[in-house]
Amino acid sequence: MQRRNFLAAGAATLATLPASNHALTATLPDAPATPPAPAEALRHFAAPHALARVHASTDRIIDTTVCLRPFRAQGARIESERRYGKTIVHHYGHGGSGWSLSWGSAQHALPLILATGQRQIAVIGCGAIGLTTARVAQLHGLKVRIYCKERPPEVASTFATGTWSPDSRICTTEHATPAFSQRWEHMARHSFKTYQSLLGLAGNPVEWRDGYVLSDIPFDQPLNMEDDEPDYPDLNAQLADIRPKTVLLKDGEHPFRVPHVKRFTQMNFNISSYQRLLMDDFLRAGGDIVQHNFAHPSQFAEVREHTVVNCTGYGARALLGDTSVIPVRGQITRLVPQAEVDYALIYRGHNLFMLSRRDTLLVQAQGAHDYGNEDTTVDLALSQAAVKRLAALFA
Repeated sequence: MQRRNFLAAGAATLATLPASNHALTATLPDAPATPPAPAEALRHFAAPHALARVHASTDRIIDTTVCLRPFRAQGARIESERRYGKTIVHHYGHGGSGWSLSWGSAQHALPLILATGQRQIAVIGCGAIGLTTARVAQLHGLKVRIYCKERPPEVASTFATGTWSPDSRICTTEHATPAFSQRWEHMARHSFKTYQSLLGLAGNPVEWRDGYVLSDIPFDQPLNMEDDEPDYPDLNAQLADIRPKTVLLKDGEHPFRVPHVKRFTQMNFNISSYQRLLMDDFLRAGGDIVQHNFAHPSQFAEVREHTVVNCTGYGARALLGDTSVIPVRGQITRLVPQAEVDYALIYRGHNLFMLSRRDTLLVQAQGAHDYGNEDTTVDLALSQAAVKRLAALFA
């Protein structure tokens, strides 16, 4: 599958159908007097309420950021070694699936940590993987100290989109062996189950929301988009039982000015409140955080603990000289939040993804050469163009 989970092919959870230039107040027809057939019942569920208009204009842009996803063709590195008088457990390289796989991935790293016999460990890094690994270790009775150059909200994980996307750039097709796929599925399912336990908490750190995939052409027609990226495996079928089905919408069941539309339901993270929850839980459980910048792995010898868990993400490329970690540039723009907009949008083939979060309306746009690109300079014109494409959907 060539390119971009959400932005091109409409990824795992998504897809479409005919629609017209209908008003934003489009509603479903009255319910029939007789009980509907199963398919018709699903149709009635397709549009529970009218969709609020997105106020998409460039003067509502409040921030634009770029971060680098730590992609490894082989998948995340989870292994241990003895160096500098320490046992180092490496846990990094999750591509675009760091938040999504964090709990399950930490469970796979845990046996390597416990095998050292140490009851007090060091975790290097305070991003999605570092914080979650620290919490999993605490839940298994270990005392944890985090060493980090940055802590939330300065860490790179803060600038993720915030969707549950466990298969986003997790490996290349040639490395998706049966053993890898089995391990990935275990990670994804464990993470999914953990996230269900966080639903309904104060601040809504995790919640389910609907979204719409839009397309100018039928969904069974390929986009034939060219880019520099490798082929990624399609792992979606392995989680079909826990991913809600998509629903094709008829003319009048949506307000968008495109001929093909499909509704999906997706689990999202409100990253600011979720990070705060993890930090509060970590500190409440006796965790400690030390500000420390590691320029070379030999500095691991400086920490007090004998077991060091390396959760440095993209930073592992420079820190360890690990060139298997490939940067994948990601740019997102934040618009002034709209509480009444409670859905996501993916415009297939138009490099447009919008996600409504509690703290922002997030618009993601990608460049043609993001893969292997470590340039973190903001390309404001790219995001402005995406916002204008978003506005046109409501013209």
